[in-house]
Amino acid sequence: MLDLAGPLHAWIEEGRDFAVATVVAVGGSAPRPPGAALAVSADGTAVGSVSGGCVEGAVYDLCLQALQDGETLVERFGYSDEDAFAVGLTCGGTIDVMITPFAGGRSAERAALAAAARAEPVALARVVRGPSGLLGQALLVRPDGSSDGGLGGGPALDRAVLDRAGALLDTGRTGTVELSEDGSHCPGGLTLLVESAVPPPRMIVFGAIDFASALVRAGAFLGYHVTVCDARPVFATRARFPQADEIVVDWPDRYLRRTETDRRTVLCVLTHDAKFDIPLLTEALRLPVAYIGAMGSRRTHEDRNRRLREAGVSERDLARLRSPIGLDLGARTPEETAVSIAAEIIAARHGGTGAPLTGSATPIHRSARHRTHPQPA
Repeated sequence: MLDLAGPLHAWIEEGRDFAVATVVAVGGSAPRPPGAALAVSADGTAVGSVSGGCVEGAVYDLCLQALQDGETLVERFGYSDEDAFAVGLTCGGTIDVMITPFAGGRSAERAALAAAARAEPVALARVVRGPSGLLGQALLVRPDGSSDGGLGGGPALDRAVLDRAGALLDTGRTGTVELSEDGSHCPGGLTLLVESAVPPPRMIVFGAIDFASALVRAGAFLGYHVTVCDARPVFATRARFPQADEIVVDWPDRYLRRTETDRRTVLCVLTHDAKFDIPLLTEALRLPVAYIGAMGSRRTHEDRNRRLREAGVSERDLARLRSPIGLDLGARTPEETAVSIAAEIIAARHGGTGAPLTGSATPIHRSARHRTHPQPA
């Protein structure tokens, strides 16, 4: 739901009633992940999507019905062997959709939408399975640990959810968590969907070369806040990188020491020049960021590793370096190389293998259930 924060907050400001259908669970090859949403206003205007088209019509009707009834409900949609093109998912998966009317009240959800619309980090936890009296109850969680709203199960439950939702917010993730009604962390009678809305993750590209220009465009397309950093002012210009959010003229290692990074940040080192690379990577490999990749041939890679060891980088930290950068796609042009780098970043983020799906027996879509996200040591 929070991915529709802009239009939904505008509807609230205009005093419009609406209902929101949110994907709260998926099974099999479902087209959209938990958190995907379709909203329908009282006048019939619709924004968003829950299935990429398969069941939009049926969900649209349920939203209008929820506006009339004022009740929150959860509906399951799945593949129908009898009629694959009836209301169902022809891809073979299932989705559970929670439909919630917004016609006054729901202060936690409204506050979460307002915060997300202002690009402030916030998480929204909602009960999607449990006793009917708790279904749809919501708790807003902020990065500082404060909260609004409540789940209707008592302070212990709210405290437990605050802890779990805060962990997901810290990594900018959306997922489900299971708890007992008394707030114990053992899976029990409650399932909650925790949606995180955070500012765009950072991609910092070091080296203002032609490959960087293509990577900047790919990073912007993927939703990153992209910074280009190079010590050479003649190359680090707005004219060469019009799609970059920031262009910094500075020595890469000095800039990295003074700028903010987090566990979602990706660092792409394209300079392949030892006087830049070694001090920069020595600094980068000590940071808890999501991805560190460096461009260069295999010979450059071996020489770089030797220099990094001499600079005191441990084998454990060195193992985090993706070098040569990117997946083996046979890329030749800057644009093809940018695709290979972007593909490796996506695979690292979601636990993908980078192998072809043809002939693979592994699930196409990874589970969206809450799990501990591996972090750099």
